[in-house]
Amino acid sequence: MPLAQRGRAYAIAAGTLGWTLDAFDFFAVVFLLDTLARHFGVAKASIVFTLTLTLALRPLGAVLFGTLADRYGRRKPLMAVVAYFSLIEVLSGLAPNFPIFLALRALFGIGMGGYWGVGASLAMESTSIKRRGLVSGLLQGGYPVGYLLSAIATRTILPAWGWRSMFWAGLLPAAITLYVTFKAPEPEAWKQHQVPSVSGILRIAAENWRRFVYLLFLVGLMMFLSHGTQDLYPDFLKTVRHFSSNAAAEVAMIYNVGAVLGTVLIGYSSEWLGRRKSMMAALVLCSLVIPAWAFGTSLVALTVAAFLLQLGVQGTWGVIPAHLNELSPDAARSLFPGLVYQLGSLVGSPANTIEYALRNRLGYEWALLAFEGFTIIALFFVFAFGPEQKGKSFLKEPLAVGVETAASGGFS
Repeated sequence: MPLAQRGRAYAIAAGTLGWTLDAFDFFAVVFLLDTLARHFGVAKASIVFTLTLTLALRPLGAVLFGTLADRYGRRKPLMAVVAYFSLIEVLSGLAPNFPIFLALRALFGIGMGGYWGVGASLAMESTSIKRRGLVSGLLQGGYPVGYLLSAIATRTILPAWGWRSMFWAGLLPAAITLYVTFKAPEPEAWKQHQVPSVSGILRIAAENWRRFVYLLFLVGLMMFLSHGTQDLYPDFLKTVRHFSSNAAAEVAMIYNVGAVLGTVLIGYSSEWLGRRKSMMAALVLCSLVIPAWAFGTSLVALTVAAFLLQLGVQGTWGVIPAHLNELSPDAARSLFPGLVYQLGSLVGSPANTIEYALRNRLGYEWALLAFEGFTIIALFFVFAFGPEQKGKSFLKEPLAVGVETAASGGFS
């Protein structure tokens, strides 16, 4: 493989692998709700709250690492954030009591929040315009892959080694992520738009506040869509449909295969259908299958519905990295979309708590249907009337033909 292509491959792999690792670590807690509640002697709602807290602290990481990446380059801040959240994961597995575990999950949120904006900008700036939708899907597909691997670990690592080992399983993938990030070149787009001060980066981001508010609302609803359909679903299968933990994990494995397919298929389709229309089409699929997802009774019906729902949910997400990066100011392409994404995570952080509370009033099935039905309708209108800049060039000035392939990231 030519050196330039190898560098682009490293950049795309860095963005994808790190997001996979983040998701694996986050969803480890999802599969350990009962186990952790028993171990620490607290109510399950307290463990659910750790998920909310992790999501709520992510904006802090987006500001810290996103600003560093726009000022000093993508690679070193990305390596720093991988090392940081890997350390927190090791300590989470060593937590002696619930208060310390709660504090560590909050600190993990900072690392999780720091990764997406930097990893997405590195990947998006390292690929060609015509492949941006596909790479967007591959990058965001790292999230359901992480969920899938967490479900597999629940079936394999957890019974053999105990819950603490779930937080240590990501050390080898973290080392691989550090290596590929080290090998990735800095994108030419960052070099051309580099701003010599942090204050300048912050000023550029602030000047685009109207678009920021719109995108924040969009991503907040997207967080409701994803976390509302994923985080509590294994618990729903176990407590309402009375599936075993193994069966619930197997269903999660299958619907995350659908999620991975969705990110790639819908991400790629956005190249010819457009960003907004492709996401709206994915939402139509979600609306068609959500009744069976909530009210199905057999293992087969629930598995098929969950597979199709996550194909639509994560298919919508597969377009988001490209869409946010194209709508972001050039000089703040790590900070701006990263902060949008993670503040949206903060807006969406009560999703689990709200859904769990609605369960007490409406029953689990109606809580799932009502919460996600409202979210899908709201998102459809947000996409329908929002902006789009598909095909935007990230380069300030065109490069020579021989140089452009190497420097601008003409992934093919």
